[in-house]
Amino acid sequence: MTPSGTTSDAGADPSARDSGAQPAWELLLPAAGAPARRRGRALQEALREAVRTGRLAAGTRLPSSRALAADLGVSRGLVTEAYEQLTAEGYLRSDRGSGTWVSGTVRTARASASPGPNAPVASPPTASGVTVDFRPGTPDLSLFPRTAWATAQRTVLAELPHHALGYPDPRGLPALRSALAALLTRRRGVVADPDRLVVCSGVAQAATLLGFVLRERGHGAVGVEDPGSPEHARLFAATGLKTVWLPLDEEGLRPAPLLAAGLRAVVVTPSHQFPSGIAWSAQRRGMLLDWARTVDGYVLEDDYDGDFRYDRAPVGALQGLDPERVVYTGSVSKSLAPGLRLGWMVLPEALVDQVVERKRTMDLGHPALDQAALAHMVRGGGYDRQLRHCQRVYRERRDALLAALEKHFPGASATGIAAGLHVIACLPARYGPAARFLAAAASAGVALRTLEEYGTARPADGAVRLVIGYAHLAPTVIEAGVRRTAEALGSR
Repeated sequence: MTPSGTTSDAGADPSARDSGAQPAWELLLPAAGAPARRRGRALQEALREAVRTGRLAAGTRLPSSRALAADLGVSRGLVTEAYEQLTAEGYLRSDRGSGTWVSGTVRTARASASPGPNAPVASPPTASGVTVDFRPGTPDLSLFPRTAWATAQRTVLAELPHHALGYPDPRGLPALRSALAALLTRRRGVVADPDRLVVCSGVAQAATLLGFVLRERGHGAVGVEDPGSPEHARLFAATGLKTVWLPLDEEGLRPAPLLAAGLRAVVVTPSHQFPSGIAWSAQRRGMLLDWARTVDGYVLEDDYDGDFRYDRAPVGALQGLDPERVVYTGSVSKSLAPGLRLGWMVLPEALVDQVVERKRTMDLGHPALDQAALAHMVRGGGYDRQLRHCQRVYRERRDALLAALEKHFPGASATGIAAGLHVIACLPARYGPAARFLAAAASAGVALRTLEEYGTARPADGAVRLVIGYAHLAPTVIEAGVRRTAEALGSR
């Protein structure tokens, strides 16, 4: 793109120029000047924000990657990667042979936005005789940064004024809400206004709070993914809401059953669906938001392990596409420890007052010292360091699991994206049926779960589909568990 905003092969759409949208190269110049090691992320953040705020209007045709790279003085690869990332998230659309365009999916964020299932089913206590527990849902608790957490606690205990130890703001400690808003904006592409962020006891309490508020607003049921986390159904049942299982395919929720269900609220895991392991396509993300707008409904986005992607940058949160229709939830259960009971929800403006009042009457607010300690870690960079450390460890363990499956179960394959703390392993029918497979594993002291335990679908192809959690197991233990299962199966 030339400084005038046009190119011979990929200029901005004339209607977008008439609407006053600035040329893309001007909006992205500050990002192009970022330090080399973070220039790619800065470019993606700047482009995402330009689309979200409407400075790049829906229907704007973007310059070719080659032209934009030349104008910005960056490598073409950085621009191509940014286009691909935002297309996957739904901000852009790419039509073969006709260039890249700003999607019509994004709902422009309100001026108040900040500028700048539930977690998978927790494994029950290990049964007697189980020596290798592959059931998903548990991080490696030995990775908890005890020294950094203790330092944070000592620091905040010395610094907190006396009045901060009184009954807290039910939304959460202001310092933590501001720190989390900045973190979520930077890492997950969330539109995170601290005034619309509520600190809570993990995603479980976030879902419960939302369930009560939806009941007050006349909702009778909530849709859940099939397959999905049974915990979602349990949490909403406790608030008096029924749950409706909605089938998935390889792209996300299937449109027809959703439209036919007569619902106005659903809970989804679009960045890394649990348990199937897929990332929702941009088309299905857009479909879901169109549905929510049409029925005047809400989407609860459970971003239970959105920071753990091993082959590329994580797909940004769905919430960034329409902050007024999506309730974004997350926690430190996978990054630090579930026992901290620290999570958050970022709310549409219309729900804030009701959720905050329900939070106040439920528990009078979250413990101030723990909130202050987490805020200290986030602001000081300790939380980012912890995430990087966990990513390295979990990637190594995932690789060990895939290698063990390939070695001991020829023909096995892993489905879903390279992310998260579990793998879906699909074993050929010759290793089945599933009941026989699980019995053999149990005889070897190995605990496993099948995909069929997480939904209503029962495929008839005879394959054995396993949901294997690996994050809490050392590579040697992973290999031993897979080998022992194979040996026990072979002896039957």
